Amino acid sequence: MSDGLSGSERPSALHLHSDPIKYPQQPREQLITPAYTRRSPWMEHRMRFSFLIKAVVATALVMAFDRLLPVRMAGAVVGAFATAWLIGLVAARADVRRDYRACIALGAAALFVTSLIDDPGPLGWTMFWCALSLAALLPRTARFDGAWRWAARLLLHAASSAVRPIHDLQRRHRHPHGHRRGVRATLAILAFPFIGAALFLALFAAANPLIAETLATIRLPSLRQVVVWMIVGCGVWPSLRPHPPVLRLANRLPEPEPRLPGTSLPSVLIALALFNALFAVQNALDIVILWNGGPLPSGMTQTEYVHRGAYPLIVTALIAGVMALAMLRPGSASERQPWARRMVVLWVAQNLILVASSVWRTIDYIQTSMLTEWRIAALAWMALVAFGLGTIGWRIIKGRSARWLVNGNAAAALVVLTPCAFLDLGAIAAHWNVRHQAPAALDLCYLNQVGDGALLPLIELERRPMDGATRERVHYVREVLLGRLDARQSHWRTWTPRGARRLAQAKATLGAAFHPIWPIDGDDGRACDGVRYQPATSVWP
Repeated sequence: MSDGLSGSERPSALHLHSDPIKYPQQPREQLITPAYTRRSPWMEHRMRFSFLIKAVVATALVMAFDRLLPVRMAGAVVGAFATAWLIGLVAARADVRRDYRACIALGAAALFVTSLIDDPGPLGWTMFWCALSLAALLPRTARFDGAWRWAARLLLHAASSAVRPIHDLQRRHRHPHGHRRGVRATLAILAFPFIGAALFLALFAAANPLIAETLATIRLPSLRQVVVWMIVGCGVWPSLRPHPPVLRLANRLPEPEPRLPGTSLPSVLIALALFNALFAVQNALDIVILWNGGPLPSGMTQTEYVHRGAYPLIVTALIAGVMALAMLRPGSASERQPWARRMVVLWVAQNLILVASSVWRTIDYIQTSMLTEWRIAALAWMALVAFGLGTIGWRIIKGRSARWLVNGNAAAALVVLTPCAFLDLGAIAAHWNVRHQAPAALDLCYLNQVGDGALLPLIELERRPMDGATRERVHYVREVLLGRLDARQSHWRTWTPRGARRLAQAKATLGAAFHPIWPIDGDDGRACDGVRYQPATSVWP
């Protein structure tokens, strides 16, 4: 039904609230507030219902964590909890279900869930959390604006775990009319019903033995349990209700352009000349000594020379890459100087030679010593550093943006880290060491430390010819690992599909020799590599 006014004559919602003469009954703070910012009762009811659903989901996840992982995060149950968290996020947030970008992130999180089910590890959990957090935050953003800001958002999102639950509790603690209800007033409201209920319960327990026995069986949670519940709840809650300042603060971050004081054109040219000369000396020495087998300094072995420079050279290349970006910052005088650009490209090329020398040193050291998980990770890191230096050179030549540089390196890191979340690097290192080293030269303490990933390589090693003392030590370490794996697989909380496959393969390979004996009670008189030792005896009679 028409009110008889044209569109231009009809008062707007903002006008209704901004005219104190026509509408004096409205409070002053509402006169300057547009009507569209006020929530309708239906909207308030919907928001309260959504908050309640999220609170129920968070409580259920805390209870699931307490049931599945009461002691430590081990076994396929870690993947079960991650699955429950993923389902809870999808069930509690409709915006995540509607956003196609969030659905892609959910698919990535589900991929890493399979890694956590098969054999959980810190890397797989970190990758799962990043994918889940992306799914939680993406619906609140207009577009994917680069890996730099998303790395900041993920860090702030993790930091908000300690803030967001408290903030939401304070908001829910407010009175419907806007003022906050104090703690004393809340206690006054709750005191009468709780004290009265406790009084009647005590009287009923005194009168009824069944109630008394039931109360006696109740065990209050320990302080450790309460702390764990709080930590898990604070970790889960921000994914269900992301903190708005997380997105606002990340949006204000500048582009990742490093700046160094004193980077004028003359200083940059002088620095590049000196840097190129120093790097040329270092690369020439590596080419002569490391690559061509030249004479070493007196008193130094090849192994010492190789091991000494592997990691410092990588740090040098990283620092050089940052300095190269700072010296040719877009818009600077050096960025427009042709000679400065040429010298920076030459310096980047020399850094690539430096990284190649580091890779060579690490591989040479592995051949003379042994392969470990950290050395595999170091080789992967060196590959990423080389890729980063290459993209820095390409950016300088083609004039690419800092966002392009960061996104490219983030994609490369994702390509490297994703397979590592599914691979057992300890097992890879153990297989390589067993197949490339003599049995007497193997570090059995390291294989013992690797865990069940070294079980199958040790079974393979036992079949090789070796002296009796070495065979005894290898057999001991293999029995220890087999017993640990069998004990872990016998409990549902620590069972994993990968462990089940290894145990089945070990049983098929050993046949009648398959008899796990674990745990060993007390000191069995052997070190971690199976060497017998005499326990220290007291000097007192």
